[in-house]
Amino acid sequence: MNKAGLIEHIARVADLSHAAAERALDAFVAAVKTSLKQGSDVTLAGFGTFYVAERKARRGRNPRTGEAIAIAAARVPRFRAGKALRDALN
Repeated sequence: MNKAGLIEHIARVADLSHAAAERALDAFVAAVKTSLKQGSDVTLAGFGTFYVAERKARRGRNPRTGEAIAIAAARVPRFRAGKALRDALN
């Protein structure tokens, strides 16, 4: 499912207009981005937790030339599924 499909689903299930569902989804995504940027986790009980992980600097290799390159350290977003979500899939 992509963003358009998710908006359609939200609009249908929540009985919202397409525009209102899109604004709601955009607001949710913006809130998650803002919280992660500030270093806070976003936890949705029964669904999961969005959090930031630190990735260390490392050496890589250019696949085209085989030349060694340095890959900088980075902060990356991660998602850990909650128990209810995991149980729903099994």
